[in-house]
Amino acid sequence: MSFYPFIRPFVFALGAEAAHKATIAAVKFLPLHSAHLPESLKSTVAGVEFPSPVGLAAGFDKDAEIAAEMLTLGFGFVEVGTLTPRPQAGNPKPRLFRLTEDRAVINRMGFNNRGQADAFMRLEACSRAGGPVGVNIGANKDSPDMVGDYVAGVKAMSSVADYLTVNISSPNTPGLRALQNHGALDTLLSAIAGARSAMGPPVFLKVAPDLEAGDPERILRSAVDNRIDAIIISNTTVSRPALKSELAREQGGLSGQPLKPLALDTLRRFRSASGGQMPLIGCGGIATADDAWERICAGASLVQLYTAMIYEGPHVARHIATGLAQKLERSAFGSIAEAVGSG
Repeated sequence: MSFYPFIRPFVFALGAEAAHKATIAAVKFLPLHSAHLPESLKSTVAGVEFPSPVGLAAGFDKDAEIAAEMLTLGFGFVEVGTLTPRPQAGNPKPRLFRLTEDRAVINRMGFNNRGQADAFMRLEACSRAGGPVGVNIGANKDSPDMVGDYVAGVKAMSSVADYLTVNISSPNTPGLRALQNHGALDTLLSAIAGARSAMGPPVFLKVAPDLEAGDPERILRSAVDNRIDAIIISNTTVSRPALKSELAREQGGLSGQPLKPLALDTLRRFRSASGGQMPLIGCGGIATADDAWERICAGASLVQLYTAMIYEGPHVARHIATGLAQKLERSAFGSIAEAVGSG
């Protein structure tokens, strides 16, 4: 039985950002131990071994403070960041809003973090016993050269990352999503390909769900041409489906349950365009084993969550992993990898 429903009212009595900071502080006291995830959930994606396909999305552990602790909670992998070359405060507060009636969140954080150098030492010392730790990199808001910032991030963080994620999909840094556009994406990914070392970690690309017709095909061509190893689909959306909360008009990226249909549809579009040749990672609106299974059957080799933890509690990843193992037992598949794209 989960204790979280009993303490959630006290957590929600705090402002959203204050509650997040308190959670980070509390998680630091967790003892480190193996999560003992079901063996059937193991898979290898882009040459990296994952003990479970259920990972923590970037945005929760921005400064790489609790990656090892989150692995003990049942996540198969953890993605820290977004980390920028220089520290930055992010956007003015308030900038994080719970839409409780919608089981959603709107954020306009703006890549607030203490910078890559600050996180480097913690990542260097971080135990990887529980699973891989990815590093999500971005550009500073006031950077005169965003492409240069990503190149700097690849060079600075490769030695402490099991994989790197190039995040060009946040709606909260002016001009960032323009890097997904034709020409700009080729320039960026070509520069990143040139900055990678032969022995460096795989590089993933995180895209937005707010795409036009033909965008998945175009993005995939550029990703393949520039040796991107996987694509994360997707970040938050600037669209606003029908929402109940009075906070629905706040600016920023929407995540959580209302994002699910759009993120799932975008994943299917990328799967169709790639023909299964590019590993895909599903993110957005995943809160249950059914959600994760649907995303895997739609073509995701891995899945990530964040907002679900706010509403379901810290053990949601373990519950999803257990549910996925049970689904595998009842299926005709011998491993989670066999289920990818089966739907």
